[in-house]
Amino acid sequence: MADVDNPKYENKAQKLMSISVPVSSEKRENLEEISRHIEVLLHASEAPLTAGALKKHLSVSTKELTDALGLLQERLDTGVLKLHETASGYRLQIADNYSTLIQRVFPQRQERLSQALLETLSVIAYKQPVTRSDIEHVRGVTLSSNILRQLFDKGWIIEKGHKDTLGRPALLHTTAQFLDAFGLTHLNELPPMPDMEAIQSMS
Repeated sequence: MADVDNPKYENKAQKLMSISVPVSSEKRENLEEISRHIEVLLHASEAPLTAGALKKHLSVSTKELTDALGLLQERLDTGVLKLHETASGYRLQIADNYSTLIQRVFPQRQERLSQALLETLSVIAYKQPVTRSDIEHVRGVTLSSNILRQLFDKGWIIEKGHKDTLGRPALLHTTAQFLDAFGLTHLNELPPMPDMEAIQSMS
């Protein structure tokens, strides 16, 4: 399945894929075939596929998978799609330089996130695990239940554990879906913590 990549973060998968593979050999032909099979599965899948899933479905080794992914990336470099790795696995998506065209022709796809939602999500992402009162303390305003509901509905946050204080409030964490939505594989790929003014400029 091909997706549009909105975030501007560097693609870790592209670093991984910049490898040299055997040329003009039977092994190269085999890897080319594996790379085509990977491409088919990624097109057909409604969700990213992990390296483990690809190895299982194609009965290949880690080395074969890595080399085949490299060949797939080389082939995609001549087209409009790119191979992208997220927290949930690999997926195909439209290259960033076509985002302006897509947004112009399909403006309904461009989701505008409110300032309050971005501020809340940022506090959770950078300071997790946090409670609702922690978020309110950082933002300096009461947190709307609607904001949290939107984040839960998107699958970007979950409740996991409770803080050992009066009332044992739930602790909020981000999810793999959050990382996928912003083109990340790990939380340590988040950019430096933004201030509230920067977040406001994003809304």
